[in-house]
Amino acid sequence: MAEAYDVALAPHCPLGPVALAACLHVDFVSHNAMLQEQSIGIHYNQGADLLDYVVNKADFACDKGDIRALPLPGLGVEIDEERLRHAHANPPDWRNPVWRHADGSVAEW
Repeated sequence: MAEAYDVALAPHCPLGPVALAACLHVDFVSHNAMLQEQSIGIHYNQGADLLDYVVNKADFACDKGDIRALPLPGLGVEIDEERLRHAHANPPDWRNPVWRHADGSVAEW
């Protein structure tokens, strides 16, 4: 519908490599795809970056703002299943960061 009304498409995808690959496939076939939000290398991912469990990281390389069509079959992402199993058996005790203003009130990110 966005394309029918000449509206740009900008998928939001901070979720993981499979979701990113799915969004990229939508982008690859959408003439109105303007940008793809993703979280590769973002500061809050330290120790758990989006591509940590991906074998074919190079396929997601961004060159001058572009990611080329993924060459593998299906969604084009190869998951490091052994690393994923290890992480599942040893989950981190992760919590959302809590930021506060100078007056002590809660600030959202």
